[in-house]
Amino acid sequence: MLSQPTIDIIKSTVPVLEVHGTAITRRFYERMFSRHPELLHIFNHANQKQGRQQTALANAVYAAAQNIDKLETILPVVKGIAHKHRSLGVRPEHYGIVGENLLAAIAEVLGDAATEEILEAWKEAYGVIADVFIGVEANMYAAAEASEGGWAGFRAFRVQRKVRESEVISSFYLVPEDGRKLAEFEPGQYVSVRLDIPGEAHTHIRQYSLSDAPGRPYYRISVKREDAAGDRPAGKVSLYLHEQVTEGSVLWLSAPAGDFELNRHSDEPVVLISGGVGLTPMVSMLHTLAEKQPHRQVTFIHAAQNGDVHALREEVEGLAAGHEQISVHWCYEKPTERDRAGNRFHQEGYIDLAWLRSVVPGAGADFYFCGPVPFMSAVNGILEAWGVPASRIHYEFFGPAGSLKGAAAPVHP
Repeated sequence: MLSQPTIDIIKSTVPVLEVHGTAITRRFYERMFSRHPELLHIFNHANQKQGRQQTALANAVYAAAQNIDKLETILPVVKGIAHKHRSLGVRPEHYGIVGENLLAAIAEVLGDAATEEILEAWKEAYGVIADVFIGVEANMYAAAEASEGGWAGFRAFRVQRKVRESEVISSFYLVPEDGRKLAEFEPGQYVSVRLDIPGEAHTHIRQYSLSDAPGRPYYRISVKREDAAGDRPAGKVSLYLHEQVTEGSVLWLSAPAGDFELNRHSDEPVVLISGGVGLTPMVSMLHTLAEKQPHRQVTFIHAAQNGDVHALREEVEGLAAGHEQISVHWCYEKPTERDRAGNRFHQEGYIDLAWLRSVVPGAGADFYFCGPVPFMSAVNGILEAWGVPASRIHYEFFGPAGSLKGAAAPVHP
């Protein structure tokens, strides 16, 4: 337990963290990687370059400081981060490295404002926070290994099938090389894929949502090819998967993880909303609802640029055709002539509140959504404007957790 003086000091630094948080975390990563380059085998380099990881850590530190006297209130956030850590292979010994470099970064960025008293308080507080993470992650490691079909670390999987789903998305059907049973997972969860790409100095690890239902003799991931666009570089991992990985290739996977899960204990209507490749966890949820809760009303909404990049469309429509409680709706921002000729979409342009209300039975459903951050921010804003309670709004970030500042604006992927 932290002493009251320590709590008071930590809380007094909240305004400083609000202003300097990202500068501190940026310096923290620079410092840590220069002293411990082996950690570059764990962290996502693209998120580092784009500043997403620094912002996510700054937000987490800020939240911890705000709630230092009631850390139980941020336990859901802790669990979400812990799932990522477990899937990446973060271990207790890494927390000492993080703590040392975080405190040093605070001292460097704040200068004389970082008094000895403040640094000692943060050292004590970090120790308590780290112990919480280590404890939660220890339970997750144990559960992943002990579950039927589970495993520790990374396990070899063979690509049984590779299927082109659209111009930009391909699915990989993965079966374990050892022939042993597969661990169950909750629809909405992901696996980490570890790759050693020829010519790359460091290992790359990426999380991909499982895009089929639990209980299959394989895991399926559906990956978008990330080509270079504007200032955004091409995705090294996605290009490697699309261009170099073929049927018969071996990939290394962590056991399924993640806290974005379908509530299967409810009979309330469900609305699944996705943009772009964000449909992958939604398709897993849809399959599960069709198989396990065929009486439950489901509205599936997907936004894409057009039909050429719309993946898994026939699969979803096939599920809807066999289950009258499922309705599907497509929103295309820039439909092609083929889309128009075949009446292949239901809304042109963007998702907005008026259209959403016309296809969803009511605001009393459970809403799940995933996609690019601007898309999710707009969806969140629409649901808030509609008056949907926060307890019924569920979403997943691809990559480090961000912030959704909702506004009832048009939505596109």
